[in-house]
Amino acid sequence: MDHIPVEVIGNILSLLGSARDVVVASATCKKWKEAWRSHLHSLSFNFSDWPPYNDYSSARLEILITQTIFQTKALQFLTIFMDDEREFSAAPVIAWLMYTRDSLRQLHYNVRTTPSFNIIEKCSRHRLEVLALARNSIIGVEPGYLKFPCLKSLSLSFVSISALDLSLLMSSCPKLETLAMVSPDIAISDSQASLELTSLSLKDFHLELFSSDKFILEVDLLEKIHLKECTFEIFELVGKGTLKALKIDDVNVIHLDIVDSTENLEIIDVCNFTIMWPKFYHMISKASKLYKLRLWGVVFDDEDEVVDIETISVCFPLLTHLSLSYDLRDGVLHYGLQGLSCLMNVVVLELGWTVISDLFSVWVAGLLEGCPNLKKLVVHGHVSEVKTHEECQILSRFSEFILQLGRKYGHVKFEFEYE
Repeated sequence: MDHIPVEVIGNILSLLGSARDVVVASATCKKWKEAWRSHLHSLSFNFSDWPPYNDYSSARLEILITQTIFQTKALQFLTIFMDDEREFSAAPVIAWLMYTRDSLRQLHYNVRTTPSFNIIEKCSRHRLEVLALARNSIIGVEPGYLKFPCLKSLSLSFVSISALDLSLLMSSCPKLETLAMVSPDIAISDSQASLELTSLSLKDFHLELFSSDKFILEVDLLEKIHLKECTFEIFELVGKGTLKALKIDDVNVIHLDIVDSTENLEIIDVCNFTIMWPKFYHMISKASKLYKLRLWGVVFDDEDEVVDIETISVCFPLLTHLSLSYDLRDGVLHYGLQGLSCLMNVVVLELGWTVISDLFSVWVAGLLEGCPNLKKLVVHGHVSEVKTHEECQILSRFSEFILQLGRKYGHVKFEFEYE
């Protein structure tokens, strides 16, 4: 151990993560103490790492964090994550940011702070590459002064900010590639008819727990978008055809306009979403490179609509992973499987039900027949605690049917996931 360079010891301590573990380990000897002070890169103060944090007053925690941070000289990664009820005073937080601003590359800060101050201003104009801010406000973004020349990832959770300040903040980040927002409180002025965000560098966009009448996202290089538990009257994506992954989870939207951005889509994952199949298909029909399609728990706007497997097999020839789960009806089911072409490249097939019926067995058999190169079938089902006699009979028949399919398709691996 005596021959290990002090820089290597600093890297080892940085991998411990928890600030308490780092402090304890640094007491091993003078060499380890020196590694902590001069070569420690990462510190994490997380209430889940050490339960006694919850027993300390905020003032006591502020002192502990201050003493620990001020004994380091080259901190690059700092995480401060406390429980929802905790509040820190602004003065020590400002001191931590000012002390580390020349070396800090990643900051994760999730603590309410009073009085509110412009935390963004304290982080700007330096080496920061990742900023994750939660439960605070961003006020008065000054585009002429505020600059994040190195910032690549920005995460805002339960943060209050005006639409104007958010737009100015994004324009201050010329290298921003990832933007994630969870339950943001975005104030839109009366003069603004919509929320508009523009970026020339953004590649990954995640938005969760948000509502807006009209949302316009104008991005040139976007590759991945994930909308979760959102409500819009209009959502419009203006891009240049770089989008590769589209994920929509429990979203209510009257008008979804992404047609011009779907040409290079490779992954489509839609869950708990009401769709008009002809309109939705038209929106994604240009995605000839699509290899993964998931339509899970979807509801059709017209009860006579169905996912047209024939159309999917013809328009998405590179499809290798297909996942489907929606209510089955007799006539609609027959139409959905009619003239089934071979899904030649599909190797993984996932099928699910919410209410079991004999139609599900017919559906499974039809899709298996259309996937000659299938390697794995995953069946997802919901089994309630109390079953009627009829439901038990249906489940029994389905189990027997699956055994027969297993004998017929011996090269396919069958998996079952029940809730």
